[in-house]
Formats: sequence, structure tokens, C-alpha cells
Amino acid sequence: MPTNKRKIINDPIYGFVSIPGELIYDLINHPWFQRLRRIKQLGLTNLVYPGALHTRFHHAIGAMHLMQDAVNTLRQKDIDISDKEEEAVLIAILLHDIGHGPFSHALEHSLVKSIKHEALSALFMDRLNKEFKGRLTLAIQIFNNRYKKSFLHQLVSSQLDMDRLDYLKRDSFFTGVVEGVISSERIIKMLNVSKDELVVEHKGIYSIEKFLIARRLMYWQVYLHKTVLSAENLLVKILQRAKELSSKGQTLFATPAFSIFLKTNYKHKDFLTNTRLLELFAQLDDNDLMASIKVWSEHKDPILSRLSTNLLNRKLYKVEMGNAPISAEYKNSLLQHACKKYSISAAEATYFVFGGTVNNSAYDAKSIHIHILMNNGSLVDVANASDLLNLKSLSKTVRKHYLCYPKDLKH
Repeated sequence: MPTNKRKIINDPIYGFVSIPGELIYDLINHPWFQRLRRIKQLGLTNLVYPGALHTRFHHAIGAMHLMQDAVNTLRQKDIDISDKEEEAVLIAILLHDIGHGPFSHALEHSLVKSIKHEALSALFMDRLNKEFKGRLTLAIQIFNNRYKKSFLHQLVSSQLDMDRLDYLKRDSFFTGVVEGVISSERIIKMLNVSKDELVVEHKGIYSIEKFLIARRLMYWQVYLHKTVLSAENLLVKILQRAKELSSKGQTLFATPAFSIFLKTNYKHKDFLTNTRLLELFAQLDDNDLMASIKVWSEHKDPILSRLSTNLLNRKLYKVEMGNAPISAEYKNSLLQHACKKYSISAAEATYFVFGGTVNNSAYDAKSIHIHILMNNGSLVDVANASDLLNLKSLSKTVRKHYLCYPKDLKH
């Protein structure tokens, strides 16, 4: 009997989301896509906002739903999008995050070196294209911005793509941070295409202003929240210590796939030359790391066990953040205190006391612009078209410096 593949998914944000065809149904049910159910969208943000337990799977389905709305809106405005192009752009947005590893962005450059999740997503899509006998070719062209209709790529990846429209609304919903609420429906209804570029009609400018302000606020209140930074840096330090011990020949508890990535720092070229690596990466999710960290909390190495125990019991670092660089003298005094208090070396103290910088840019004026389609047909950058005095300031990158250290170092 043939399988009914015209399914619907009940989404907490949008209600009923329809799966539009057999190919997309089969992609959603592929083990590599189902893995996204086991990767939290916001990493360790649930340690600050307990409701933030939604997954990359939720987000990918939501972004696909918004893409369906966007395609319908543009077609109503006589923008030519064929059925094959519609299917391809839906696949491109559905699979845009399939290359994420455990805990999403927190470990992006820790498990594998010098390779972003977008590059891994592209590798996954190439492998899936072979498995599905070339039926993803057009989706891959759109994803990589190599298709003649550039606006289709902008719907997938730009400063006003369906990815951002979904994650702002979804992350706001699950964290309860109301400042991130945006009117994605209104924004999509205002989309148009001019000279092969995705633009926003002039009457939608206020929705774009609110979108950019919401993005800035969500970064400070959620994505770059001090305690979230503390938790994610702790996770990075745990993995760093585990890799260091593993490189010295110590055997650590880990799932088979995770064990391989612990022992070797793989780079992009390794995934190109060793096809088995991608399959091993596809076996990793949040569960691999958390199961290991639970065991490592009782490891004989005092650094690894202390770090792991701290994360499990939410004993997070204190974070000091400001506009000025952290004083080297102040940082060194904390490092020396850590050496004495924990009876560790200066090198080991860097697992407990360290600094960094974070950047927040709601709108990158140097990147692909958000253009407003004026009533006379001209295109104006949103920062110039807006009557909000602070919108130009939103295009400036704000950099803040931070220092992390255990709270008991100040006692």
C-alpha cells in the first residue's frame, strides 16, 4: 500500500504546518534530519530560561512553514516561482541547519576545527543529493547562491531570511522574553522582489524597524546573556580538557562516535577526503556529551571532574562584562588566586579564569542590505529610509569584553 505523505505537524507557534510533498516528507524522516530532535536550539540557555528546551527540529520545520508563506506571497505579486523552485527553496531552508553539532553554536569550533555548521550542512546536502538521485540539485544551488534567481537564496540566507524570522519568534516564545516578539506574518506580507533582489514594501518599514530592535534586544537578553555565556564557556572548557587528556593517551568514557572526535581535531578537508567522518558526525547529539559529562564528573583528573560537576549542578562562572578591555593585572590576580585555592598550575588555572569578547550587530550595513521599495519604485537602505533616529546606530557593532571566573575566588 502507498504511504500517505501529505502530513501535518502541530507547531506551538504557527499551529498546523503542512508537509507539502513526498520528497520533503522523506527528508524529514531521514535519520540525519531526525537527529535535530536531539539538539537543543539554544544550547545551554535553558540554565537561564528553563523553557528554552526547543530543538533544531522545531526551528527547521517552522522556517519551512514561513518559506511556504513567503512563496505564496510573492506569487500573489506576480513573481515567477515555479513548482520545482518552490520545492527546492523549501528543501534549502529545511536543511539549512542540518550540519549543527551538539549544543548548536556553543561547540561550533570545539568538536571540529575551522569549519562552520553551514559548511557541514552543505556536505550533508551533497550526500543526501546522491542518496535521492540528484533531486536536491536545485536546492543546493539555491543554498549556495549559485542559482540565477538570487532572491530565492536571500529567502534562505540574508538579513531578512526565514531562518531569522522563525528563530526570533520561536526563541522569544520558549524563553518568555517578550522583547523578541516580531510580526513575521506582517513582514512576509510586505516582501517583494525588485531587480532580482528581495525587498520590503514601504508600508512594511515599521515592522522591519521592530524586527531589528527585537534582534538587538534578544542578543543581549538571550543569546549573549552573561549566565548563558558562563554556561557555554564552561562546556567549551570541559571539552577542551577532555581533548587534552585524550591527546595524552588517557582513555575517557565516550560514545564510539564522540570518542573519535575527542582524539582528533578534524578540519574541513578531512570531511572531504574521509566520507566516513560525516556519518560519524551525524551520530552526535546533545546526549553524547551529557552522558559523558555525567561520567567525567567522577573522573580522577581533578580539573575535568570539577568542571563537569559544576556544569551538572549549575555552579556557573561569575561573568563581569563591560565596554572596556579587562585589566590584565586584575585577570592575573584571579589566575594566581585560582592556582593557590585549587592547588593547580598556571596553565590549569586558565580552565577557570579566562576572558573574551562578544559582538552584537542587529543590522550589518556592509552585508546584504535590507532595501525598502519606495512608492516611486526606488530602493533605499532601511537605515536611511527609517525615521527612527536610533536605527542607524543599530547598524553599528557593539563589542563588549568579559571575564569569567568561579564565584568562590572572590570569597
